[in-house]
Amino acid sequence: MIVDLPDTTTNDINKKITGMREEGGAITLGRVLTLVIALDSDELLEEAIEAANFASHEHPCRVIVTVPGDRDAAGSRLDAQLRFGRDAGAGEVVALRLHGELADHPNSVVLPFLLPDTPVVAWWPVGGPEVPAQDPIGRLAIRRITNATQCADPLAMLKTLIKGYTPGDTDLAWARITYWRALLASAVDQPPHEPITSALVSGLRDEPSLDVLAGWLATRIDGPVRRAVGDLKVELHRSGETITLSRPQHGVTATLQRTGRPDARIPLARRETKECLAEDLRRLDADEIYHEALQGIERVEYL
Repeated sequence: MIVDLPDTTTNDINKKITGMREEGGAITLGRVLTLVIALDSDELLEEAIEAANFASHEHPCRVIVTVPGDRDAAGSRLDAQLRFGRDAGAGEVVALRLHGELADHPNSVVLPFLLPDTPVVAWWPVGGPEVPAQDPIGRLAIRRITNATQCADPLAMLKTLIKGYTPGDTDLAWARITYWRALLASAVDQPPHEPITSALVSGLRDEPSLDVLAGWLATRIDGPVRRAVGDLKVELHRSGETITLSRPQHGVTATLQRTGRPDARIPLARRETKECLAEDLRRLDADEIYHEALQGIERVEYL
């Protein structure tokens, strides 16, 4: 169910939410958090809501979306759209369009819709602020998720996030390489148990997940880590063997190669935004390993 409320107020929106819940016979819900999505335009609105709805099946939540409208409008105006039922996953979606001066104060509009006694997570589907914790929306949240993949210069965005990092920050680029990190760690744990002396991370130039992966490796091995542009692969070198994990850029199956051993074929499709968002909502504490990976980027040699 989708209900549009043009030129409305936060009080009227809350009354409508309560009324619709009562009419639907669902007055109370076990929602575990409030997810606030901050967008700069309508371009990714539906995609962001779809990802949030997917994640809400694992993490029932209220989703609040803020979108700036006409900033040059003569007066402030608030337009809202409410989504329930199959249009809102396992919670409800409150989409807010802010016009005039209101567009510069999204935090004030969001406050009346935050669920009491539940944590708040902020997500920027397109890039994110330089210091997420100091952003008006970021100040409301204990967990802040950016998305460097959608930036014009993802690496520059990551370097900015290093300087502005606050415990509770993370980026979808980090969740996108969870399975890569697990496979590489598992391969290293097998004999001959020799230390890794160097590593190579290769792939698309504008893929921040690979930059974070290279940074993570730089903090885990005592040797040089190089980042190249080319085929999608990670090479780990040690005196007794070379471990290579590779996959076609748009493929779904990876190949794990080790010196003197048969190749192994492993399902490893690129993770979608909704999967990464669901993973990031599983933990609301500080991710120290992500912070170390960001810092490790400064030690990576770019070819």
